[in-house]
Order: sequence, then C-alpha cells, then structure tokens
Amino acid sequence: MHQTQAQTNAVRLPVFVDRPRTRLATLWRYRTLLYNLVLRDLKARYKNSALGFLWSLLNPLAMMVIFTVISTFLFRDNNVPNYPIFLLAGLLPWNFFSVSIMGGANSIVANGYLINKVYFPREVLPIATVIANLVNFLLALLVLFAVIIFFGMPFSPWIWLLPVVILIQTIFTVGIVLFLSTLQVYYRDTLLILDVVILAWFFLTPVFYPASVFPQAFEIAGVTVNIQRLVYILNPMASLVNMYRDLLYWGYRTDLDFFLRTSVTAIVIFAFGYWFFARHSDDFSEEV
Repeated sequence: MHQTQAQTNAVRLPVFVDRPRTRLATLWRYRTLLYNLVLRDLKARYKNSALGFLWSLLNPLAMMVIFTVISTFLFRDNNVPNYPIFLLAGLLPWNFFSVSIMGGANSIVANGYLINKVYFPREVLPIATVIANLVNFLLALLVLFAVIIFFGMPFSPWIWLLPVVILIQTIFTVGIVLFLSTLQVYYRDTLLILDVVILAWFFLTPVFYPASVFPQAFEIAGVTVNIQRLVYILNPMASLVNMYRDLLYWGYRTDLDFFLRTSVTAIVIFAFGYWFFARHSDDFSEEV
C-alpha cells in the first residue's frame, strides 16, 4: 500500500491551492518561463519588421500628430496648453491598458496547445502578455520625455512617483486580464464584446480631452451629482490617467486620498481577478 501511494505521488502533477502565497510562490518558481514567454511575445510582434522596436517609438508619435490635428480642427475651443504632452500623458497609459486587455483576454485560448502538453502555472500566459506590453509602454515613455524636453517644460519634482503609478496600473491591468482570459475560455464571444467595450471605454476616459468637459454639478431626479468626481470613481482608468498627468503634465503629485483610493481599487480588482482565475484554471485543459 505504501508503494502504491508513493507511485501515485510520483506521477501526480503539482496541484494549485487557493492560498495566494502558495500560488505566488509557484509563479515565482516559473519566472524563467515567464521571461521566455515575454521575450517570445516581443519577438513575434516585430518579426519581419524593418524597424523592429522603433515602432514602439514611432507609433505614439504618429498617434500624437493625428490626435493633435483632430483636436485643432474639430475642437477649436480646446485651450489646453502644450497639448501633445497632455495627450501623450493619457494616450500612452491607455494604449498599454487596451492592448494588454485585448491580447491577454485571448492568451489562454491562443496557447491551448501548450496547456494540453506541458504543466505550468496557467496565469503565466496572461501575465506574460501584460509584461510584454509594459515593456513597449516603457519604451514609448521615452517619446513623451523627448516631447517634454522639446517643449521646454520642466520635469516635476514628483517624477520619482512614476514607477509607483506604473506598478498600480500594471496590477489593475493584470487583474482584469486574469478575469477576462478566464471568461474567454468558456465564452468565446468575450473577445468580440470587448472590441465594443474598449472603444466605449476609450471615449468615456479623458484621454484626448480634459476631465473638465464633464459638468461638476448635474441634476438627476432632483439630486445634484458631481459628474467629474463620479467619472473618477466609476472609471479606474480615468483615475490612472489623471495620476499620470499630475506627474508628467501638471507637475505635482496626486492628492493622497485620490492616490490611495486608486491603489486600493487596483489591488481589489487584482485579487478578484486572480481568485476567479485560480478557481477555474484547473479546468482549462478540458475547455481549450
């Protein structure tokens, strides 16, 4: 009986338990795999491209020119000074978020052949997608820094908080990607719905326009509501964009209560997404 039990233990695959510390420890043991998947994603993205990683720099420049032209001709009352800096401070974080969401949501399904052949922590796949896009985002920030220097704007003394804001957004994005990648396994139209949701989310987030376009006081059913404040409460990306602009455009730190609320929101969403993913990840091999 002892021999049978030993044989069973020898062939048994590692089992994830739902304790976060255990799962994170297992993920850390597979950090080399995570690194290789990130590298694979980056290489595949620029494979057969003449400019390679330079596209990470040229793309935000092209988007900056397009949106600046649109703003100039369609929004003639736009009085935002140094608009290219204002735009990039919102557009770059948004691009990091949206590309991560669309790519990460399909990461499990797209790599189904790996799941059915090799054992590894399933969360490695969506996390690798987010980190690969994070690398592109960091490269694109070089363009923003260059534009700030070109316009002669001084860097904020609070610029040292930028890595903290990037970390908060990454945690928030990973949480959403873990949740959506799980949904995509069971409901393959998730990705199709996301196309519409992300587009609507973009226009509801003050990326190319200031949040001041929303009224501070708006009466609904006899109740006066501060729409600007409501946008930040209901839309975490609006809060994140505001934090980037505070550091890179306005030149001051975000108020502590606003900073803490956004951080707590990101952590809660990450915890829920990870819990939801962990609850269903053992069944992925049967579904993909």
